[in-house]
Amino acid sequence: PESSRFWLHATMPKERATRKSARDHRQRCQQGILFEKSKGQHILKNPLIINSMIEKAALRPTDVVLEVGPGTGNMTVKLLDQCKKVVACEVDVRLVAELQKRVQGAPASQKLQIIVGDVLKTDLPFFDVCVANLPYQISSPFVFKLLLHRPFFRCAVLMFQREFAQRLVAKPGDKLYCRLSVNTQLLARVAHLMKVGKNNFRPPPKVESSVVRIEPRNPPPPINFQEWDGLLRICFVRKNRTLSAIFRSKSVLELLDKNYRIHASLKDIELPEEEFDMKSHVIGILEGSSIADERPRNMSVDAFLSLLEAFNSNGIHFA
Repeated sequence: PESSRFWLHATMPKERATRKSARDHRQRCQQGILFEKSKGQHILKNPLIINSMIEKAALRPTDVVLEVGPGTGNMTVKLLDQCKKVVACEVDVRLVAELQKRVQGAPASQKLQIIVGDVLKTDLPFFDVCVANLPYQISSPFVFKLLLHRPFFRCAVLMFQREFAQRLVAKPGDKLYCRLSVNTQLLARVAHLMKVGKNNFRPPPKVESSVVRIEPRNPPPPINFQEWDGLLRICFVRKNRTLSAIFRSKSVLELLDKNYRIHASLKDIELPEEEFDMKSHVIGILEGSSIADERPRNMSVDAFLSLLEAFNSNGIHFA
């Protein structure tokens, strides 16, 4: 009957999909390890891309290299050939055992130090260069952990999800320009190196990837980073609005008024006896700096630095 033909047609693709996923599962088990996508375990298998990432890192024989998420060691073994020491940080004990087995007995094994644990909760050791195929879900916190790390490292060559990489390198006026772009470019020079297709990984992720090079600015700009980030959080909630409209918002004015009173009390500054009009004060600063009609989506790092200086020098604080 017609209904049974429809039923067969509807179920056949699902059957094929089930068989395929079962086959993938068996293959991965035969290889000895079942990768967990929930932990961002997508092993970079293309040796040409691994070689290219290492080449872009411009390693020296005296370098200590930090590798995050070494997986089964495809990149680690090549890094060991080119530097003084590799510090590999891996959260999965099964992969740690796999990596140890891979380098066991090789002369280079003496140059490998493995830190078992979550890199975001680990105190990073000294390193010159970071090369990593990162679990994508830790991209943003890891970038800022790197950029605030001291002493300074020379550069990092990192694999990210394509859209995240595009946000890192976005310029004023670009659709993806955001708080991440400005914060990163304040603290580092960032360059997009290459696109990497999903089939270069095992198992393949659902998204395309990109490799980015990050070089920290040394010395860093002499600003209070909490103040800076507080300003950017306000500006990028509505990045398409003018600064004048953003800073007329009731919630923003209440926050600035609260911070104003806290800073006045900490520095023993007497507040004016008459009612202080925060809105007039803020709009006066913006108009005096000729930036009231600017929109955050179009502002450069230098423009944000000038805005922070204008506010701070007039007693307006964001942290």
